[in-house]
Amino acid sequence: MKHVLVFDVNETLLDLAALEPHFARVFGDARVRVEWFQTMLQSALLATITGPYKTFGEHFRAALAITAARRAIIVAPADEAAILAAVRELPAHPDVRPALERLRGEGFRLAAFTNSIAEVEEAQLRNAGIADLFERALSADAAGRLKPARETYEMAAWELGVGIGGIRMVAAHVWDVHGALRAGAAAAFVERPGIVWNPLFEKPDVVGRDLGEVAERIIERDR
Repeated sequence: MKHVLVFDVNETLLDLAALEPHFARVFGDARVRVEWFQTMLQSALLATITGPYKTFGEHFRAALAITAARRAIIVAPADEAAILAAVRELPAHPDVRPALERLRGEGFRLAAFTNSIAEVEEAQLRNAGIADLFERALSADAAGRLKPARETYEMAAWELGVGIGGIRMVAAHVWDVHGALRAGAAAAFVERPGIVWNPLFEKPDVVGRDLGEVAERIIERDR
């Protein structure tokens, strides 16, 4: 069975390391970028579980303020704007376009699916030079929840005209993959450097060290 392949955007397709010069300039340490992103995910997950709903962009800004407060500094509005603007201009990982082209060549339908609002997602895909590879760019914002809430995956499946079991979520985030599996979708986990599976959860049937390896395993599984 050929699933419709639904790809997470940030980290899975786009390289967040491109933000590190901004964090080096503002915080004096490029590695703070990782702390900021993890803080943002924690904020987003907390709000998704308990409410109220906040857009992903709001979590980005809150996490930046929290990260700065830990260091007793204040991020200037111009620096915040520069970081948020850079999020729209992230490059794709080198393996992304070849893997997506390979999958399209095998007849798979491809969609992007992010927690970012549609305007940001569209800018990201366009600036990364991969917008042409997707039939749809979907945002969890349309569901009024964020991934990994079940409703977001159900919304994505509905938008793509298939049942929840007809999509395969491809992501470099344990929470995104596990959320999709719990919702009834198939999934694939991209083991980008430094990203490790949580042993408390059962792995999906497709796991690879990069998107090229994941693509080949999807082709083997979904023929």
